Amino acid sequence: MDQISRVYGRSLFEVAQERDVVAEVREQLGQIVDALSGSRELQLFLASPQFSSQEKGDGMRRAIDGADPIVANLLDVMIENQRLTLLPEVRNEFDARYDDLHKVLPVRISTAIELDEETTARIGRQVGEGTGREVQLTTEVDPDLIGGIVLRVGNQILDASIRQRLENLRRQVATA
Repeated sequence: MDQISRVYGRSLFEVAQERDVVAEVREQLGQIVDALSGSRELQLFLASPQFSSQEKGDGMRRAIDGADPIVANLLDVMIENQRLTLLPEVRNEFDARYDDLHKVLPVRISTAIELDEETTARIGRQVGEGTGREVQLTTEVDPDLIGGIVLRVGNQILDASIRQRLENLRRQVATA
């Protein structure tokens, strides 16, 4: 993630926390990022050099009418500094700080075949018990793994896939 995105995300989070509107700002920021990523026309308008920062800001304020002033101010600053393309990364930084505040740990389980709900829940429970945090599980089927499991817990990865074992074996043979 870009350093500038971290600064924007951290600053937004700190101001939202001071004003006790973290959940509201998180929700609004998510809606805006989703709307931007879903509208090619809006992306073109905001990226176009044919429109001034003032025109882009006016258009964005109309689009987000009723949003928290903190969110509106963030967008104004990002438009003025021509950094609106960083908004998804700002959201990621904000979400990471939100998860840390609420002791939520994102966990992604990747397997070659779909796991049943009981197995997935058991893995989530074990990770939660081991970390003392609430686990937010996502699952992914990746046939390229061949077999085994890849567990991403926060920013740590446990790769027990057959693909990884074959890659390790290939490296050992190549260096022998």
